[in-house]
Order: sequence, then structure tokens, then C-alpha cells
Amino acid sequence: METRMAKMIVLSGLVLITAGPIFAQLMSKAQVGNLIAKVEDGVDDFRDYLKDRGEKTKDTASRAKAQGTTTRRKATDSQKAIATAKKDELDDALGDLNKSTNRLRRRFDKTDTWMETKNQVEKVVDDGRKINEVIARGSYGTEAARLWAVLRGGINELARAYGIVPLKI
Repeated sequence: METRMAKMIVLSGLVLITAGPIFAQLMSKAQVGNLIAKVEDGVDDFRDYLKDRGEKTKDTASRAKAQGTTTRRKATDSQKAIATAKKDELDDALGDLNKSTNRLRRRFDKTDTWMETKNQVEKVVDDGRKINEVIARGSYGTEAARLWAVLRGGINELARAYGIVPLKI
């Protein structure tokens, strides 16, 4: 009976430990700086991909029109409006993430103690949540999904370093 009680106490202690708050990781400022750089690079890669994707789409449409090879049905005005709204929503969310990441970098570089920038990291994670929602609702293709997965992973590593709840996958 005593061993059973001891097991229950140990198990309840484990449950409390795993269900408790997220604690910040012990890291050097240089390590955290590398995590921030990883997020900055991910934002740049994602933004560049979306920009290139838009330019390629315009080029393809222009070539097809010039060659007279447009065999697809033309998009209706409402379809165009929906596509533009989706694009604008993702662009706006990515712009917000870029701004919050830049703000984090400026503040981080000025501080001696990296934990002082926790509020800026929370903003980065919040902006990441917006993109996560937009990507989940839309169909942006496999390359966008891959780039977002890499960026989301970087944001989550940074969040864990600061003891912030990471983005959902």
C-alpha cells in the first residue's frame, strides 16, 4: 500500500511539473541573437518568395496574353477581389511581423540583459499567430507552407528561449 501511495505522489509531482508554466531557457546573449537572426532571415525569405511569386504570376499572364494562348476561363471580379484580399491580408501580416522583428533587433542590440526584450518577443509571436491563421485558411502552395514552417520553427525556438507559449503547428 505504501509503494502504491509513493507512486501516486511521484506521478502527481510529474504532472505538476509538466503542466506548469513554461520557463525561459538559460542561454547566452549571443545564442539568443542567433535565434533572432534566424527569424529575421526567415521573414526575409518568406517575403522574397511572396514577391517573386507575384511577379512570376504577372509575367506568365502577360506572356500568355501576348501569345494568345489564354485557354483558361477569366476570373470574375469577385474571384479577383477575394484573391486580392487574401494577398493583402498575408502581406499586411508579414509586414507586421517584419516590423516587430526589426523592433526586437534594435531593442535587443541596445540591452545588456536579453530577457529585457521579452515584450518585443511576445509581439513577434503574436504577429506570427496572425500569419499562422492566414496560412491555415488559404492555399498558398507547398513552397509557402515550407517557408512558413521554417519561419514558425524559428519563432517557436525564440519563444521557448523567453518562456513564451510557442505557435501551434
